[in-house]
Amino acid sequence: MQETNAHYIDEDEIDLRELFKTILKNKFKIALITFIITSLTILYTLSIPNSYKSSVVLDPQDQPKSAGLGGLSALAGMAGVSLGVSSMNTFNSMKAVLNDNAFQEMVIKKYKLTEKLTPEYMDKNLVFALGFRSIYDIFKSDSENDKSQDEIMFDTIKTLKKIVSLSNDEKSGAISMSVEMYDRFLAKEILDIYLKELTTYLQKIDMQDINKKLKYYKSELEKVDDIELKIQISQLMSSLIQKKVLSSASEYYNVKVMTQSQVAFIKDKSKPKRALIVIVSFITSIILSIFFVFFMEFLKENKEEVS
Repeated sequence: MQETNAHYIDEDEIDLRELFKTILKNKFKIALITFIITSLTILYTLSIPNSYKSSVVLDPQDQPKSAGLGGLSALAGMAGVSLGVSSMNTFNSMKAVLNDNAFQEMVIKKYKLTEKLTPEYMDKNLVFALGFRSIYDIFKSDSENDKSQDEIMFDTIKTLKKIVSLSNDEKSGAISMSVEMYDRFLAKEILDIYLKELTTYLQKIDMQDINKKLKYYKSELEKVDDIELKIQISQLMSSLIQKKVLSSASEYYNVKVMTQSQVAFIKDKSKPKRALIVIVSFITSIILSIFFVFFMEFLKENKEEVS
């Protein structure tokens, strides 16, 4: 048994020695492959424009349901309406609208974002590491000319959904809205556009809903003879009117802007992480080159055995 174990150990030691011999024998090949892959990676990372992020932090002004209106739930339910306070919070409402293609299309057409998102429009504001943009210029595509209007609109919506992001902090309730793209000036512009249009759109929907409810309750108030019921309807109408008045009290509907949007500093890029990309590429290329020389040695040995 001990002799068998010793035999396995000897074989393992021989295998390890052979592996190191193969690596040393092909060290120049490994170095060359690693150098080529790493160099191409460096050129690639230098050809990518810097990405910049503009963001704002919003404090949602969600209005809780009043305890005094609890008794009116049945009445409102009979009318097929709520008490004027959305069951969705501000973040979920903004997220839903942001994912709506009809809303996206409206914003794109209103502000001509299709033209602004073209490489030609953003070209003057692109920033490259060491000013290296030769490869970018070579591979820059003008394929938009071959697309139909529907395809261009679809691509624009897809791009905007990718660069415009919305998130919230569950503990504080704060909402973060940001735009990340190559053009740092356009990033701020698009952020301001979406903040304005999102809140305006939500305000429009809520005001239409409130006006419809007020009209209904007003007609019901004229029909009702019961004094207590009249008081309840009046309270409900009062809460709706209060919300309508408060909606115009701030610049943006239902949110307070805690941090203003700004154009990112030229050195404050968010992407790409060039150093990390190069390091990962360097390590990966070493591993791949070692596997490559092992594979070539394996083929060589098999060929010799066959011969």
